[in-house]
Order: sequence, then C-alpha cells, then structure tokens
Amino acid sequence: MTNSASIRAYWDAAADAFDAEPDHGLRDEPTREAWAACLASWLPHTRGDVLDVGCGTGSLSRLVAENGHRVTGVDLAPQMVEQARAKFAAAGLAGRFVVGDAAVPPTDDARFDVVLSRHLVWTLPDPESALREWVGRLRPGGTLILIEGRWREAGQTGQPYVAGAESLPWHRGIAADDLAAAVRPLVADLRVEDLSKNSHLWGRAVDDERYALIAKAA
Repeated sequence: MTNSASIRAYWDAAADAFDAEPDHGLRDEPTREAWAACLASWLPHTRGDVLDVGCGTGSLSRLVAENGHRVTGVDLAPQMVEQARAKFAAAGLAGRFVVGDAAVPPTDDARFDVVLSRHLVWTLPDPESALREWVGRLRPGGTLILIEGRWREAGQTGQPYVAGAESLPWHRGIAADDLAAAVRPLVADLRVEDLSKNSHLWGRAVDDERYALIAKAA
C-alpha cells in the first residue's frame, strides 16, 4: 500500500519540473488557449466558487480565476501549493490554496458551485470514496468536472511512482465508461467529452484515452 508521506514527498520532488510539461505549465499560447476554451465551456456562466482538488502548481486554477470565479485549491504537496500561490501572486489574482488531502479537502463546511479535478484519481487509495466526498461538497445543481484518462503509471520525474502504487485501484488511469459508471449513481446527469484528438491540449498528439466527465449534482 502507498502512504501519504511517500506520496507527498514524490510530488514535492516533482514540483520544480512539473510545469515543463506543456499541459501542466500552459506556457505555450495554443495550449493555454485550448484549456481556457474547454474550461469556459464547462464552468458556469455566472461567477461562482470553484474547488480545484489536486491543484498542483495552479495552472488550471489560474484559468478558472481569470474566467471570473473564486478559487480554492487543495494539494497534498506543499511545494505544489507554494508554486500555485506564487503563480497567482505574479498574475495579480486572488485565490486560496491549502495543503491537504485532496480526497477529503480541508475546507470545513464550505460548499462550492464547481469541484474540478485533473489527472488525480489514479493516485488515490480509495477513488470512489473521494468521488462521493467531492459530490458532497457541491451546492445543489453544482458541477463536477473530472479530466481523466488511461495512461502509463510513471509520474513527472520519469522515475517509478511510489512503492505500492500497483495496488491502487485506478493506478493506470480509468476508462471513461468505467468512471461514468462510478459517478452516475452520485449525480443527476453527466456527459463525457473526448479530449484525445485535441493535440493543443497536450502540446502534442496523443494516442491514449483522455476525456472530461462533466456531471451535475441533484
């Protein structure tokens, strides 16, 4: 089994190089614009509160804030959170970032209009419990946005992931049909959008399964 200390250490070590990946740092304009367009189509048109679980260095959080929403980001790795805070400060944006378990976000009784997660569920010891937790953080009619896929296990450093990762339920990602089956009992409605064919999102062409699941709470 994995443990939170080793997971935290892994992502802390990966933080400095994390934004070098085109879809992480969003430094290239076509990639940034592609993600901004997707988020604009998924997010509510009115200003709301967005919880970004597993926010990493805050690149998607920044796009959400630039879209006019109030952002709270949560990540287990302190170095990721520090980079997210610095990114917001440099851009002159307001946002709240906290260190904590993204599966059980430390946001007390706060409720959100959107819970956003990208490429996180494969790292979780109990992803289905996390899904229930995230839906429970939504206000009535709120939106759950999961950007997921099926890919290799290794993380951003090029080294094997933490010890015990092979025991994680979704350690190589999860297919869209399977994630939809897990989420459907928790929500009123959902849809899946294929993201594999939009090479701008990833900074290159990809041949694995990548998608967004957008669900509405009851």
